[in-house]
Amino acid sequence: MTTIFAKLAGAAFMLGALVSTAQAETIRIALAEPPSDEMAAFFVALDRAKAAGVDYEWTAFAEEELAIQAVLSGDMDIAFGTPYAAMQRSKAPVRIIFQLSRLVFFPVATKDYNTLKDLDGVPIMLHSRGGGTDAIANVIESREGITFGDRSYVPGSDKRVVAMLAGQAEATILDLSNRNKIIAEAGDRFNSLPMFEVKASDEALFANLDWIKENEEAVNTLIKSLHSVWTEMSADPTLISRETDPEGPIGQLPAEILAELDGFYTDAVAGGLYDPNGGGREAAAADLEWYALSGQLEGDPSTLNAEDFWYFAPLDAAMK
Repeated sequence: MTTIFAKLAGAAFMLGALVSTAQAETIRIALAEPPSDEMAAFFVALDRAKAAGVDYEWTAFAEEELAIQAVLSGDMDIAFGTPYAAMQRSKAPVRIIFQLSRLVFFPVATKDYNTLKDLDGVPIMLHSRGGGTDAIANVIESREGITFGDRSYVPGSDKRVVAMLAGQAEATILDLSNRNKIIAEAGDRFNSLPMFEVKASDEALFANLDWIKENEEAVNTLIKSLHSVWTEMSADPTLISRETDPEGPIGQLPAEILAELDGFYTDAVAGGLYDPNGGGREAAAADLEWYALSGQLEGDPSTLNAEDFWYFAPLDAAMK
């Protein structure tokens, strides 16, 4: 995997994964940010799919909205994200097919703040407008009866850690590994605030329904590979470091990050970040409730139809 080229005026780049089998199909995957430790399990699943004859190439976009638009426009086949607002607004036949991770995130603030209520009026730094952390902030406001100050957007939990350490923000929302990182590095300056449990999707895999049906065999192979990795990982999180390709994008990450893969996935599995069954109908129901409450879906969640947002056939096939 060595081909790198500019994409979308420098906003993204692609690394092509090539296979020699002539019958292999290529899936174009849009990532919302560059590969990180959080994506290691996904790339392990991609390599399993590749071994089964499904080629892939990926593009890392600067933000989730660009990845969503790339699928809506047909420039990419599959993307990461939770595009509920876009699906409802555009009426495009885009459907989620696998829950990659749940919204297990942590509000982190300077030592001036100890609870979520203390953040009333405080500016907050989030991942992307309309994304998962934006939704979490909306629900925090609703449940705690507060209103955050100005919202700024910095894609990537690791980049928000850098900004917090540099004193550029007082509060943010981080993923598990970066919450642990900032507390370990500067626990004398920052608090991880108590947070209520959330089971809705943070990252999900979605695609155009017409494309899914036209490429049923390749999609089923990919989802079967994802399901196998998520199931096996739930029993043994060290699977990810063992199966990570040292020549692939995850294998090229800094040595200190690779050294922590076992710890990250052990903590993530224990913390409920991954559903071993890929979410399915349970995740769809949780998503409709969460994203309606957060303001990203219009209407009463009890009246929304999960099949307008999810396509369950590939996951049902994998479960069999």
